[in-house]
Amino acid sequence: MEYLIKGADVVVTMDDTRAELTHTDILVQDGVIAQIGADLTAPDAAVIMAKGCVVTPGLVNTHHHLYQSLTRAVPGGQDALLFGWLQTLYPIWSRFTPDHMRVSALTGLAELAMTGCTTSSDHLYLYPNGSRLEDTIHAAREIGLRFHPTRGAMSIGESDGGLPPDSLVEQEADILNDMIRVVDGFHDPNPGAMVRVGLAPCSPFSVSRELMRDAAILARDKGVMLHTHLAENDEDIAYSLEKFGCRPGQYAEDLGWVGDDVWHAHCVKLDGSEIDLFARSGTGVAHCPCSNCRLGSGIAPVRQMRDRGVKVGLGVDGSASNDAGSLIGEARQTMLLQRVQNGADAMSAREALEIATLGGAKVLGREDIGALTVGRRADIAIWDMSGLEAAGAWDPVAALVLAGPMRVRDLMVEGRPVVRDGQFQTIDLDSVIAQQTKLAAGLAG
Repeated sequence: MEYLIKGADVVVTMDDTRAELTHTDILVQDGVIAQIGADLTAPDAAVIMAKGCVVTPGLVNTHHHLYQSLTRAVPGGQDALLFGWLQTLYPIWSRFTPDHMRVSALTGLAELAMTGCTTSSDHLYLYPNGSRLEDTIHAAREIGLRFHPTRGAMSIGESDGGLPPDSLVEQEADILNDMIRVVDGFHDPNPGAMVRVGLAPCSPFSVSRELMRDAAILARDKGVMLHTHLAENDEDIAYSLEKFGCRPGQYAEDLGWVGDDVWHAHCVKLDGSEIDLFARSGTGVAHCPCSNCRLGSGIAPVRQMRDRGVKVGLGVDGSASNDAGSLIGEARQTMLLQRVQNGADAMSAREALEIATLGGAKVLGREDIGALTVGRRADIAIWDMSGLEAAGAWDPVAALVLAGPMRVRDLMVEGRPVVRDGQFQTIDLDSVIAQQTKLAAGLAG
């Protein structure tokens, strides 16, 4: 179907010149941006009026744990550092079923969509009680978002000196076999792909050196990307130095975990040499500012990373450590924290928006999304700037990050409406919330 977005006050293209076009139309045909310009006509197209709106590329979320949307604000984990937080929540997560996985994914993806996200990754590293990666893939199809699920894993339980309970770890041969299964069954390497699978052992403190290396070899054989947590906080650095005799960046390099097909989450504690390593190798970073604040992990050196050429995208992280899932909120928090760390001129609102769109697309290896240019996929967020949040704003593009709104009016993915006039077109949101509330109450009880 054709759609014609008419009369946008500003279209933020994120093209090579970062052009911002005023009073502009966008014609969408067969899931692709066909034309951008003034006074476009398309007699057969459905018209979406965008007067008073800023139109941006859909935001891209590069790190999440969707299942955690069932464990927001859990007592005992609200004020803990990373390792203590994990030990509080692992026993709860061990009771999850495939239904928990599907409903929590629907909830988390719906929250992302309402905050401008059209593409999300997910890092699912535990599979209790018959849960499988496709529980989340089916949820993403229901919602209509572009999805990069990663087959995570944990193999070192408490009895072997790891953090997770033994009930949540898997045998490494089984992990590798299931990685092959999900890549062969669901990964689409083609332009415009709605699902691309990655491989993602959870972290250096929950899997063996051998599994990290084997996963890297398998990913390259299959032509898929690699993802894990790295250098998240001081505990993480201390563990790496004690167990491996090196910093996390060196550990990653030794095991083949750097390159343009790799992105690491958090990277709060990367030092200068590790930043240079990531820049040289094309390794990406998923920056999760709200989660890093919530867990007291610190402020990631995003300004230094960007200045040295490291690819940086944004991630909301899991809802048990955020506890929200607002991607436009992460853009604002990114800008604010870099100013706290480096001064008021350290990052503009427009750069934060670039990181949230084009930056995330580059981290995920996508050249077909992240910008509004002819030939790119029609992943489009329309923000109504006429409401209370931006009232009085002189610069609507900056106001989107600085002031709001925090929710989209319309969201389109692959040229298909997911949200129209603030309402979901693909799911019954009230029903999803009711299911989510019931499941959370069961876990709490």
